[in-house]
Amino acid sequence: MRPRTLEGFWRRPACRLTGRSLGAAGLVAALTLQPSLASAAPIVIDGVVPDGGPDHFFLDFDVPDGTQEIEIRHDDKSAANILDWGVNDPDGYRGWGGGTSEAVVIGVTAASRAYVPGPIKAGKWRVIVGKAKVVMSPAVYHVEIDLRTSPTLTPVPRKPYQVAAPRKAELRYYAGDFHVHSRESTDATPTLEANVALAKQRGLDFIEMSDHNTITQLDFFEDIQAKEAAFLLIPGIEFTTYMGHANAIGATKWVDHKIGQPGVTIDGAADQILAQGAILTINHPALDIGDLCIGCAWKHTLDPKKIGGVEIGTGGLSKGAALFSAKAIAFWDAILDKGIKIPAMGGSDDHRAGVSNGNVESPVGSPTTLIRARELSVAGITEGIRKGATVVKLEGPTDPMCELEAAAKKGGGDALAFPGDTLGVRKIVLRAKVSGRTPGDSHQIRLVKNGIPVGDPVDVTSDPFIYETIVDAPAEGEDRWRAEVLLEGAPLTVTSHVWLKLDPTGPLAVEPATDDSGGCAVTARELAATSHGVPIAALGLVALAILRARARAR
Repeated sequence: MRPRTLEGFWRRPACRLTGRSLGAAGLVAALTLQPSLASAAPIVIDGVVPDGGPDHFFLDFDVPDGTQEIEIRHDDKSAANILDWGVNDPDGYRGWGGGTSEAVVIGVTAASRAYVPGPIKAGKWRVIVGKAKVVMSPAVYHVEIDLRTSPTLTPVPRKPYQVAAPRKAELRYYAGDFHVHSRESTDATPTLEANVALAKQRGLDFIEMSDHNTITQLDFFEDIQAKEAAFLLIPGIEFTTYMGHANAIGATKWVDHKIGQPGVTIDGAADQILAQGAILTINHPALDIGDLCIGCAWKHTLDPKKIGGVEIGTGGLSKGAALFSAKAIAFWDAILDKGIKIPAMGGSDDHRAGVSNGNVESPVGSPTTLIRARELSVAGITEGIRKGATVVKLEGPTDPMCELEAAAKKGGGDALAFPGDTLGVRKIVLRAKVSGRTPGDSHQIRLVKNGIPVGDPVDVTSDPFIYETIVDAPAEGEDRWRAEVLLEGAPLTVTSHVWLKLDPTGPLAVEPATDDSGGCAVTARELAATSHGVPIAALGLVALAILRARARAR
């Protein structure tokens, strides 16, 4: 695996931006802050982070009637410790800022990024404090709260989320990125417009906005979708905890991430995600690098039936993801071994819309996930994920495509099943078509059965290139088959699985008949016609004479 930067999701004190630096970067954005109009002296709360106990604690304060705006300034008073910050009103969630040190302003008609504007209800409010990283003791905090009777923020147009109409109505593979952050994640910088522009430039059809523990990004979808008739924004949340990060694809309702608080469990959170019709997938499950990436490796115990996919690639291979993709694929295979049919996913975890501060950030589309879907819509894409119809290009959109299908005979176009399908057979042809190779690269193709590579990889010698072999149905249970395109011996493009089971009346693939000379009865010209002009690269289980003849022909 080639080194990748993990800066997009690492939590390092050096990466934390102050309100001043964010303002200079134009990130305290679209909101004009006027001189303070506080109606009284600030509420000041100083204290020591409690040892032990849950990962989050609360600082309560009272808000009187007539309050129009609240500003909260917070400081963990440490270069080593990291505290996360959020706010609840008397009814619950009002936003989550994570580890940023920028001030929070919540008003009736406007709010800081990642926070929800709306009526300021009188009563008990809470500053939420998360113990993200406490390595120096005593760990302390300092909080100042202004309660204002007049607003200071200029309202920014927001609209309730509306499901976008289908962008395209065609059964095909659509290219996208399921792990993208906007400035509504306070450790990220780009606007939605910047992310969309980069995604379109890289040839993507959609992106999912998976901001950390917030849904405020959805307030800005409608205007963009009105301008982008052929591009799709998918709602979502990166459900970020200190024991793992999950992706709630399609989620439009906030889900409490404070695991360990009364009534807050990982299974309960998964149920809330699934109840709203969203899909829960596991992000960067093997990224276990301690405090360099707080909570990034998946350590929760969760019913695998609630998991809808695994991110086998986070960031492009050339940026270091190769260090973790093999373990992520093994994590995926371990769930599949339990009979849970879930697809491979990929996401860039881009926090900067492709603008690099060094050499480690991966841009939107690295990796790229292809979804075989009936239409380019939220319903169409999520339906494709649920079915398991995915292909992941682990470096990016220019990687070769691999289309896996099961067919009744070699050299024909009679596809019976695609990734995500379960097919009852006696014998079946597995066909993998590789296309869009980068000239000069030495790619290979292999099939993987139940997580174990079958045979030696086969060189990809043309574009497109078709690899076919006949396989038996298992005597009992189901076998899962995927295809992998390799570069320098490591997976570059990975399909999800076709599942095969025994059906005594199902298809029975047979080898093509042979002529007296030992060659295939189908002529080279006929093979070219039925294979889009490409010689068949490998004929598993074919007689040795045919293999030698084909090798000489190639």
